[in-house]
Amino acid sequence: MKKGDTVSAIDEPISGVVISIEGNEVFVETADGFPMTFQKNELIVEGTFLKKNVATNNMAALLSENEIKPKKKKRTIKPKERNIPPMEVDLHIHKLTGARHLSNYDMLTIQLDTAKRQLDFAIKKRIPKVIFIHGVGEGVLKTELEYLFRRYDAVKFYEADPRKYGSGATEVYIVQNTTS
Repeated sequence: MKKGDTVSAIDEPISGVVISIEGNEVFVETADGFPMTFQKNELIVEGTFLKKNVATNNMAALLSENEIKPKKKKRTIKPKERNIPPMEVDLHIHKLTGARHLSNYDMLTIQLDTAKRQLDFAIKKRIPKVIFIHGVGEGVLKTELEYLFRRYDAVKFYEADPRKYGSGATEVYIVQNTTS
């Protein structure tokens, strides 16, 4: 893995380009322009799997060339896929930016822009559940997030599981359009 490689997160639906690598930490800029930090073992370079399995895939294609398979009409959802872990977005300012001296307004603006961008990403990628970790604090960010979520018709939000997140997270369900 090197600077400029396109990578994907193993456990999250996130991909982007490597900006820099410091030790075991890899700094990635997502397609939305959002900087994120991962451990090396949490990422895979796109195309790596394909390069290693080209010979196997070509052989399988040759073997099945004479076979005609009927097309599947309806995709069945496996039990594993029903319980996909939620996408988590940590909105703590130290997780989003390295800047130390920002005004409260600037911090709130960065956090809300990130939340909106990630929610739009989840809607676009049909991710059904997103956890926004905002912390407890004075409740300003939580209030602003609720205002943001109310502007979306296909979004329902609740306090996230307090056993896992305490009282500093909001769980967002994205109602998927079943007619498409």
